[in-house]
Amino acid sequence: MNQSEMMAKIEQGDGFIAALDQSGGSTPKALAGYGVEEGAWSNDQEMFDLIHQMRSRIITSPCFGSGKVIGAILFERTMDGQVEGKPTPQALTDRGVVPFIKIDKGLEEEANGVQLMKPNPGLDALLERAKSLGVFGTKERSVINVANPDGIAAVVRQQFEIARQVLAHGLVPIVEPEVNIKSPSRDQADRILLEELLGRLDELREGERVMLKLSIPAQAGLFQPLIEHPNVLRVVALSGGFSREDACRELARNPGMIASFSRALLSDLRHQQSDDEFDRTLGTAIDEIYEASTAKVPA
Repeated sequence: MNQSEMMAKIEQGDGFIAALDQSGGSTPKALAGYGVEEGAWSNDQEMFDLIHQMRSRIITSPCFGSGKVIGAILFERTMDGQVEGKPTPQALTDRGVVPFIKIDKGLEEEANGVQLMKPNPGLDALLERAKSLGVFGTKERSVINVANPDGIAAVVRQQFEIARQVLAHGLVPIVEPEVNIKSPSRDQADRILLEELLGRLDELREGERVMLKLSIPAQAGLFQPLIEHPNVLRVVALSGGFSREDACRELARNPGMIASFSRALLSDLRHQQSDDEFDRTLGTAIDEIYEASTAKVPA
């Protein structure tokens, strides 16, 4: 797929985006969920080799290239690795899956009810490398824990500063200001975030398009103005700690949003499963998430 074909697939494709970008401190937890306990590796390289084996198994599963997964978000090491002897982004595009890369370096300590992204001085070099490998876009995550207007404004301001840097390299940014679904002021935080995002989107030039990865809103349909904004390519939903059943039920009540799930996609996969069992389990998850992304129900 060339750039225009990938753009069309993300904008118009029926399906969802798989999040395969666990990194750093979240990798041991992801491996434990996969049935690989801590102690199965003796250093970080061995740990990342194990998680790459898991991701390779997912990407090469027949159901992953069925057309229901239209994109995949990768960790930097996964992008730089190989699947079946090819660079991972090429292995994805060969299966009709558009590659993205996680670019943030983790979160700062909470202040004003939010966690901003840590500094990322090597970002330009990473973006150039990603572009050269055929990556289509990027993803950057912040977290909103309470409905603090100053904190939420700071999150969105930082997100769009990075988004402009990504756009300048010819890549499409996924802006991810995650609202904690356990927040006592979740609905209010959603509404403040909506207004901040609309303000920043209005500042973009014609033709500058971003994607938004958002927590499923407490009020179904709240983010419709974002879905319809001319500077938004697609709005995708994170599972945010919901079970797959709950995440799919909530997503199905939000027309125009598609999934970009991680734990809700991978939660039933185990290292010990036979290939047939693994493929069947992954296929069930893909089918359920695809259904929630494409067949909507009344709110």
